[in-house]
Amino acid sequence: MYNNLDNLVIYNGYPVSIIAAVSFHCLVLAALIYFQANSRMDTLNLVQPTVVKALLIDVNPQVRNQQNLERQRLERLQQQRLAREQELRRQTEAELETAQAAAEERARQQAQERQRQLDADALRRQQQAENERQARLEAERARQEEERAQDEQTRLRQINQAREQERQRQQAAQELASTEFELVQSATALIQQLVQENWSRPPSARNGMRAILQIRMLPTGELVTASITESSGDVAFDRSAENAVYRAAPFRELQTLPINLFNRNFRILSLIFQPEDLLF
Repeated sequence: MYNNLDNLVIYNGYPVSIIAAVSFHCLVLAALIYFQANSRMDTLNLVQPTVVKALLIDVNPQVRNQQNLERQRLERLQQQRLAREQELRRQTEAELETAQAAAEERARQQAQERQRQLDADALRRQQQAENERQARLEAERARQEEERAQDEQTRLRQINQAREQERQRQQAAQELASTEFELVQSATALIQQLVQENWSRPPSARNGMRAILQIRMLPTGELVTASITESSGDVAFDRSAENAVYRAAPFRELQTLPINLFNRNFRILSLIFQPEDLLF
C-alpha cells in the first residue's frame, strides 16, 4: 500500500526537485574533485557552490483527498485493531478473572469439603469415644451388679451358714446341757447317797431342824473343807452333818467329770441337812 503511494507521489512531480538538487550537488562535488586533481597550483581556491533552493510544490487536491481518506481508513483500521486488542485484552482479563474466581470457588469448596470431612471425622471419633465410654460404663455397671449379686449370695450364704452353725451350736449346747445335766444329776445323787449312808442323826434331832453345810472339793473328788454356813441351833446336829461329809469323802466319781462342769457345779457345794431328809 505504501509503495503504491510513493510511486504516485513520484509520478506527480513532488520529489523530482529534491532528486534534481541532490544530483546537482553530486555533479558539483565531482567537478571540484576533478579540478583539484588536475590543478598544479600550490593553493586551491574553493569556489562557493551555488545555493539551490527547493520549492515545495502543492499536491494535487485529489491526491490529498485520497491521502486523507487513506489516512482516515488507516486510522479507523488502527482504532479497530486497538479496539479488538482492548476487547481481546478485556475478554482475556475477564476469562482470567472467571478462571481465578472458579479456582477460588473450587478451592473454597475443597476447603469446605475438607473441613466437612474433618468435622465428620471428629464427630465420628467423638461418637466412637462416647460409645466406648458408654460400653465401659455398661460393663462397669454389669460388673458391679454381678459383684453385688455375688456379695448378696455370699452374705445370704454366710447368714445361712451362721444360722446353721448357731442351730448346730444350740443343738450341741442342748445336747451338752442335757448331758451335763445328766452328769450333774448323777454325781449329785451319788454324793447325796454317800453322805446319807454316812450320816448318823443324833438323839437330839427334831423335825424342823435345818443345817446348811458348804464343802470345797478338788477335781480328784478329795474334800478340802467343810463348814457350817447356817446352824440348826443344835451343836450335836451340826457336828453330825460335818462328820457325815468327812466320812463319805473322797468322792472319786467326780474325777470323770469335765473340768468346766466340775468348776461350775462341784468345786463349791452346799448341803442342806434336815432330820427328815438330806437336801442339796
